[in-house]
Amino acid sequence: MDEIKIKNTSDHLANERTFLAWMRTSIGIMAFGFVVVKFSLFVKQLSLLLGKGNIIQQKGYSAFIGIALVAGGALTSILSYIRYKKTEKQINQNIYKSSSLIISILTSLIFLISIILIVYLIEST
Repeated sequence: MDEIKIKNTSDHLANERTFLAWMRTSIGIMAFGFVVVKFSLFVKQLSLLLGKGNIIQQKGYSAFIGIALVAGGALTSILSYIRYKKTEKQINQNIYKSSSLIISILTSLIFLISIILIVYLIEST
């Protein structure tokens, strides 16, 4: 069989590794959001089982924060795919230009969610 030689193979492989790292990150963010929501439900059920309805606040924001984290993870996966395809196209055209817009958006989003989580934890203690 004839081998097909791809230009800039190492650049394409590095782009793919970066994409996969972003995908692992998005899965981790979504998993953490899932755990936040499920742990809140677990604590509510535990307090009802023990007959102590006042163990936790009835008006919690865990579900909102968990859903926001899952949405942030989904956004991370979509933006990472867009970044991957854009970089692939630039590598093929030999005109790669670094861009930090997606990284800035995701960092801001995760930072905002973490601030909300910190405020929630301070208020619930």
